[in-house]
Amino acid sequence: MSSDGDLFLIAAPSGAGKTSLMRSLLQQCPKIALSVSDTTRPARKGEIDGEQYHFVSVEEFERGIADGDYIEYAEVYGNYYGTRRDRVEALWGSGRDVLLEIDVQGAEQILRSHPDVCTIFILPPSMAVLAERLRARGSDSPEVIERRLGEARREIAACGDFRWMVVNDDFDQALADLLAIVRAWPLRRQRQQAIVDELLDESAGGGTITD
Repeated sequence: MSSDGDLFLIAAPSGAGKTSLMRSLLQQCPKIALSVSDTTRPARKGEIDGEQYHFVSVEEFERGIADGDYIEYAEVYGNYYGTRRDRVEALWGSGRDVLLEIDVQGAEQILRSHPDVCTIFILPPSMAVLAERLRARGSDSPEVIERRLGEARREIAACGDFRWMVVNDDFDQALADLLAIVRAWPLRRQRQQAIVDELLDESAGGGTITD
């Protein structure tokens, strides 16, 4: 993939507060658009096709895999999840930067094909706090909570390739940290190289420099 826009990948274990942080980030950064993923799992109560996910059939998803339509995909508990290339490129074409809510496995796939992306991992302040947050939801059984905690440990252990880490202990501070990363990312050397080259070309051409 190539574009004039940036690509931000955000991952976190369940219960770390990723969704709330992303929602606030999008509100404060209107140039960034969320790319909604495809999934083959059934829609849950209250979910709307095209908002939380695009809900597609297994056959449609597997056809997309065969055609190379997904920049990343994974099978989780028997259901496919993936990001369509055409949606990301359409957002870039409209002048937007793109945000993906992603897992570690999906991030690894994108980094192999497109290494110059901004990867951010949201960490809980502790495993004890994460467990308490999961219990406070009141929607999962103790067995499911233990499974999610095990998944969280595996994700945290595998997040070493992420460029940035944000600890979500205090929400306002975590959001400020996230905004600082997003605002600084376009200033990296790779992104500014065209300006450097232009200045050097101007200097080589004997341009006059005045105060």
